[in-house]
Amino acid sequence: MNLHEYQGKSLLSGFGVRVQRGYVAETPEQAVEAARRLQAETQTPVWVVKAQIHAGGRGKGKIEGTEQRGVALAKTLEDVQRIAGAMLGRKLVTLQTGPEGKTVHKVFVAEDAYLPGPEEPKEFYISILLDRQRSRNVIVYSPEGGVNIEEVAEKTPHLIFREFVDPSVGLQAYQCRRIAFNLGLSGTAFKNMTVFIKSLYEAYIGTDAALFEINPALKAADGSIIAVDAKVSIDDNALERRPEIASMRDILEEDPMEVEAGQFNLNFIKLDGNVGCMVNGAGLAMATMDMIKLSGGEPANFLDVGGTADARRVENAFRIILKDPHVKAILVNIFGGIVRCDRVAQGIVDAYRNIGSIHVPIIVRLQGTNAEEAKKILEESGLQVLAATELEEAALKVQEVLA
Repeated sequence: MNLHEYQGKSLLSGFGVRVQRGYVAETPEQAVEAARRLQAETQTPVWVVKAQIHAGGRGKGKIEGTEQRGVALAKTLEDVQRIAGAMLGRKLVTLQTGPEGKTVHKVFVAEDAYLPGPEEPKEFYISILLDRQRSRNVIVYSPEGGVNIEEVAEKTPHLIFREFVDPSVGLQAYQCRRIAFNLGLSGTAFKNMTVFIKSLYEAYIGTDAALFEINPALKAADGSIIAVDAKVSIDDNALERRPEIASMRDILEEDPMEVEAGQFNLNFIKLDGNVGCMVNGAGLAMATMDMIKLSGGEPANFLDVGGTADARRVENAFRIILKDPHVKAILVNIFGGIVRCDRVAQGIVDAYRNIGSIHVPIIVRLQGTNAEEAKKILEESGLQVLAATELEEAALKVQEVLA
């Protein structure tokens, strides 16, 4: 589950990580009030207004139809209101959102962390995630943080460092010092960075996170280390024991079809193809998607109805798939081990009757438990369903309907 910047910073501050302070707003008027409150508390001379969406690259992205960036400096309260008004309710297009963009429902009004002082401010990149090949958490960091971190990784990969953490002993003090040294820090900033890394890792473990990305982590003019941004993703499997984090979920940032599928306990991921898939079992689903591509089509979704699929679940799965206007055909590929094929067949019949007219061809391959009974149900239904016995036969039928 992804979090907004302001939510991620709230979690970080709870573990002692210093963050850029600010308040979230949903209207231009709230943004102005947030700016006033922030100025009273921090004496910040200017404000930074940040669009809150689940995507990176906001600083380079643009609000659709305008020249407004997703992160902007406001020097007056009038600027705060104008910038927030230009962002809210409109789509922000970044490299990570693609051309369709994401609608901005909230903005974060933050203090200016780049104030002048005895030292020159410096931006760093720091992230924590799981390295699956080594089965260890890894801290990835660079002395060249900021909006151009992708270019740093591509053109100067020697500036990307990695610190692996042994799960049996956890993050050690000498590792925090090595990170601070590789970042080129000394004196007060060096000490503050070691504390920052330690607290950041504790937050990562303490929240069951899948990713913490701080870009930039700022060495301020006074030598303090501040998380100016926070991209946080939480392991979905841990949300049941983290209700306070689960409550932060923003379904407005998620695909509506995926949200609806989750309500029916369907494992669904929206894709960009033209053939809808309904399969039981993740492995069979992946194989089915490969088969669709080899047949000249593109999978429109990943949908695993699971081992307890009944007629109701199958009907709900059909309803969700059919909401995608790009779907030109649906392939149902069920191997009845735990799941009974006759239940799936009944779900297909019920879907036809309850949804009404279905204008796309449906190819059905049912094998395993009660497959004969399932075949009989489909034959007696009078529905125009293309039946297949073997996977290759189903692939050929996909080709036929797409031709």
